[in-house]
Amino acid sequence: MSAAARTTRLAAAVLVPALALSGCAAVKAVKTIHGDIEHNKATVSSFTQQLQSSPAKPFRATYVTTGSSPATITYAVQPPNGLVFTDTPSGARSMTEYLVDARGVFECTVAVKRSRARPTCQKLGSIKEKAEQQLFDIYTPAHWVGFLRDFSLAAGFAGDHVTSSTKTVNGFSMNCVDFVAGGVPGRSTICSTSQGLLGYVKVASDNAKFEITGYSATPPRALFAVPPHAKITK
Repeated sequence: MSAAARTTRLAAAVLVPALALSGCAAVKAVKTIHGDIEHNKATVSSFTQQLQSSPAKPFRATYVTTGSSPATITYAVQPPNGLVFTDTPSGARSMTEYLVDARGVFECTVAVKRSRARPTCQKLGSIKEKAEQQLFDIYTPAHWVGFLRDFSLAAGFAGDHVTSSTKTVNGFSMNCVDFVAGGVPGRSTICSTSQGLLGYVKVASDNAKFEITGYSATPPRALFAVPPHAKITK
């Protein structure tokens, strides 16, 4: 199951209606829910303020994912138009690279190691651009900021609580938000680095997760160009 699908499933699980209550029990429950919601909102607000809400600064971040399909992910931004997303499955001979520039979105297949194979790139249409954007969004702070804000409200009604913690992964010290969704076993954790980027994401009991392994504030401009000698199709 993709990261996007797992996120959708989790969000659906936490957005449940409150149980019907009556009389004095309802008044007491409302007060409890109000307190839980305020606590969750405060915890989430404190965490999300550390995340960049938009890619205003250039950067390149490298992640590794675990689970049934481990891979190395590179996510890079060069304002105002440049974006690169590469997905290199473990042990694969080639990687899939998505490049966004003023001309649009390109999907390229590039050999991981030196090869005589010529890179091939396809300029994507508007429909597929939206589909690929959902893939990019999983690695953006804005995606998780929106998700957490929705969750902080739903969690009060589900009787759950949002808490904060710290974690160090691959030399990156991070601040985290932890939560448990009603009906979904396991604890979910989302962490941010001191640079305001996603550093670690694990959703509930799913074995799959991703964590940051590298960061640069000065990505090379060549990174945002279509591979040299690539064959481009539409």
